[in-house]
Amino acid sequence: MQQIIATYVGKLTQALQLDAMQQVPVLAEAMREAWRTGNSIYFCGNGGSAGNAIHLANDFLYGVGKKHGVGMRVESLSANAAVLTCLGNDLGYDQIYSEQLRAKGRAGDVLIILSGSGNSPNVVKALETGNAMGMHTFAVLGYSGGKCKDLARHPLHFAIDDMQIAEDLQLVVGHMCMQYLCDNPPAAAQPA
Repeated sequence: MQQIIATYVGKLTQALQLDAMQQVPVLAEAMREAWRTGNSIYFCGNGGSAGNAIHLANDFLYGVGKKHGVGMRVESLSANAAVLTCLGNDLGYDQIYSEQLRAKGRAGDVLIILSGSGNSPNVVKALETGNAMGMHTFAVLGYSGGKCKDLARHPLHFAIDDMQIAEDLQLVVGHMCMQYLCDNPPAAAQPA
């Protein structure tokens, strides 16, 4: 077990030194601007990344808004089982996120894809839709970054071949942004 701990800590420490960390301030400022203007922030992913999307949406909705009295418009597109199963059944699993964006999203919103591989068709289509709608698109990615690395306007690509580390990094990046926004709210945030 000690060897697993040492290896894991080493991989996570190495990943936090990668150039992807230089994009974290860009993401934080895009979220801050969305908060200021009343635009929405959408998270989505698959599997553990879907769980992280739900976790982070909660952190920004409640954690940031609670401190300042003016909440952020934030949602995990991974959270509503009825919507996901309806869209998956009627349109196809590859459209479960893009269809939600088509119905809810607008130009100036922020889309944050969380993915280990960056190749799942539903997050690829979400980025395509977000880009076409004029959203600010981000993707926190592991491995090679996949198709999402090229589609996201702002990829945060951690070239690490370990799914657990890749998923940990999604939360680390999100929590860094949360702490920044808690300490640096926009001067005139629009109410959620």
